[in-house]
Formats: sequence, C-alpha cells, structure tokens
Amino acid sequence: MKNMLLTGARGFIARHCMHSLRERNYNIHAITTGDTTLESEEDGVYWHHVDLLDFRSVSKVMKAIKPSHLLHFAWYTEHGKFWNAEENLAWTNATLHLIKEFNNYGGKRILGAGTCAEYDWSYGFCSENITPVNPSSLYGRGKNAVQSIVQEYASLCNMSFAWGRIFFLYGPHENKNRLISYVITSLLQNKTAKCSNGKQIRDFMYVTDVADAFVALLDSDVEGAVNIASGNPVPLRSIIDTIVEKLNGSGLVQYGAKPDKPGDPPLVAADVRRLESEVGWSPKYGIEAGLDQTINWWKNNIKAV
Repeated sequence: MKNMLLTGARGFIARHCMHSLRERNYNIHAITTGDTTLESEEDGVYWHHVDLLDFRSVSKVMKAIKPSHLLHFAWYTEHGKFWNAEENLAWTNATLHLIKEFNNYGGKRILGAGTCAEYDWSYGFCSENITPVNPSSLYGRGKNAVQSIVQEYASLCNMSFAWGRIFFLYGPHENKNRLISYVITSLLQNKTAKCSNGKQIRDFMYVTDVADAFVALLDSDVEGAVNIASGNPVPLRSIIDTIVEKLNGSGLVQYGAKPDKPGDPPLVAADVRRLESEVGWSPKYGIEAGLDQTINWWKNNIKAV
C-alpha cells in the first residue's frame, strides 16, 4: 500500500479526496490543525495534529510517517483576504520546507495545488504550455514561485512532481460567501442575492470532480502543470439563473447591484487536454447535476449560515 501525506485534510477539496484515495489503496496520513481526538482512524486514514508553519513539527511528523506520496493542499485561503495577504509569504516558505523534509525522508511523488491565478488572465484562454504565467496577486505569485522552485528541486532529487492548477469550483462545505453558495443560501432564506452583471465567463467544476481529478493525477506518472477544470466555461449569469430556476427564486437576484471587480477579466477558460488525454480523466458532474448536489447539501445545512 502506498503511504501518503495529505495536507489541508479538512479543507474544501481535500476532504473530498478521501474516498478516491482509499479506492486506489493509499494509506492516508491526514494533517490538520484542528482537534483529532474525534477523528476515526478506520479505513486507512490516520489523523495528525500538525501546524505546517512550525518547521520542527513538520520534521517530526515526516520522520514518523516517511510517506512515499505527498498531496499538498494546505495554504491560507480566507475568503476576501487571501489574494494579497502577507500569509502567502509564510505559506510559500512553509511549502518549500515541507517538500524538502519530504525528500529527506525518502519521498517519491509530489502533487501540489496551484491556481489559475498563476496565468496572465489577459489572454483569457489558459494553456499550460502556451499561456504565459504572470500573476497579478501575491497569492498567484506565491503559488507560482513554489511550482517553479519545486520543479527544479524535484528534478535534482529524482522525485516525481506534478502541479494541479485549480480554476473555479463549488459544492458542499464551500465558504458561504463565495458566489454559488451565496446565491443558493440567499434564495433558500428568501433573501435578495446582490450580484455583478454576471457577464464574466468562467470554468466551474463540482468539488468532488476536482478532488477526483487530483487523485487521478497523483496516481499517474504525469509531471508538470496540469489544469484542473471542466473545459466548459459559461457566463456566471447562466449559473445564477439555473439556481434561480431550481429554487423558484424569480425576482430575488439583483444583477448589477455589485460593481465588477477592478481588472476582472471577461473570460478565464482552461485548456484541459493534458487532463483528458495524459491523465485520462474527465468530470462526472455537469453543472446541472453539480448544482443539484450543492443545493441539496445546503438545504440540510442552512442552519450553519
């Protein structure tokens, strides 16, 4: 069985990776900063309380586990604050230390979570080997710095390294203030959802598909940057209108009530040919099915808002 370390294990994406990892016979060591006393260690998931910003703790857990595989999601992602937060500097440094320790204890395969914000969005269409990387935020620069450094370091140390660039996602456990969850929860409470004009075109994918794509990439021998997206960009307005239809929320959405963000590009679309042809993966959920799952989850968890 493959011995792996999963960081950010209670996060939005990582929590959805567990099932797919177990199906592929990974022995999962899950890292969290939360309480692990209530976590079950059944089904090959072993929980560890570790602050990845504490380098001594990282070295200690890496020595104890000696993982062969690393799936790294942990980063500072507080909604509305992470884009240019100083925490990006700390997480860039912490990630490099994590990977150095992974190598020190015999690690073989690394998969890191990157972002579409590494690309120059003025091009609209983002292709791994064509579109220039030119981040406009500290978050994007930190992620791209890690990718660039680790790419070279892994080559020197004979480690396998892949980098999944996440585009836009939604689903259960998403922050309630992010667009799709915000619209769903507003309509479920019969409140007005204030939105921009909704003309921006984005590539959204359901979170369990995002998680499955990462696990498929981890379990492959594909290296380098790979876009994690559906390949089916749509206007935000069409997604919002679909939610309105499903929740009978006519009249509860105000388009143009919020101004467009400065520098917000009209199009951010992903080239998914590497994901489809080299990894051999494609999404299971279309936007309709993904929204149904998300709406049902929020109906059962609306009290958490």
